[in-house]
Amino acid sequence: MASGPLAPLRETLDDTGRMAAFAARFFRELFRPGFEFSEFLRQSYYVGYRSLPLVAITAFIMGLVITIQSRPTLVEFGAEAWLPKMVSLSLVREIAPVITALICAGKVGSGIGAELGSMRVTEQIDAMDVSGTNPYRYLVVTRVLATSLMLPILSILADGVSLYGSYLGANIRGVVSWELFWNQVFEVMNYSDLIPAFIKTFFFGYAIGMVGCYKGYFSSKGTEGVGRSANSAVVIASLLVFLIDLVAVQITDILGLN
Repeated sequence: MASGPLAPLRETLDDTGRMAAFAARFFRELFRPGFEFSEFLRQSYYVGYRSLPLVAITAFIMGLVITIQSRPTLVEFGAEAWLPKMVSLSLVREIAPVITALICAGKVGSGIGAELGSMRVTEQIDAMDVSGTNPYRYLVVTRVLATSLMLPILSILADGVSLYGSYLGANIRGVVSWELFWNQVFEVMNYSDLIPAFIKTFFFGYAIGMVGCYKGYFSSKGTEGVGRSANSAVVIASLLVFLIDLVAVQITDILGLN
């Protein structure tokens, strides 16, 4: 084990390098014959359908609260009519995709880390390797692909639910008809708002699935190690979500899409 004042930095860099190699292997294994389609469907059900209630409830409350909180400021400046436009842009561009990703990082990322960590410490992954089954293709490829594809779908659903919550929030202390609200939302929204927000959710899902798989795949030290893997998967995946979002914002700004 490395020692000295620079040991933590050296270990972090080594771990980052191993994680990068682990993530790059995904693309090589994905296109090889023998894709585990039934396991992929099972993981998609877990990531997508089982996460839907939590994402929907959070998105509804988020849209409702942001609208209620934004209204007094806009009323003070006489810009109350801009409420649907301003809130919808914030929700669709940033808030709904990021919040959806953070929810999945907590629920899905920790679940994958704990599941694969348990399989590692009970030597199930070693048994798969010995029996001729490729554990990376069966366990990692299916889970990372499921999170990469389900996150965009969940994010779109979160957009719709949060906007409905925003509509109800706009009518708590005012009157905005259903037609007027949605006309204003679609009037201000265009493809340059929707497409970047949609594309970055693929990267959110890939990061969440990959970090959860990596932490669980190389878990050790029994039940303590499993808990540590699940916890660190959530922390690192959440941090990566913010970093990816920061990069996406910079790219869209450079391309003139903001």
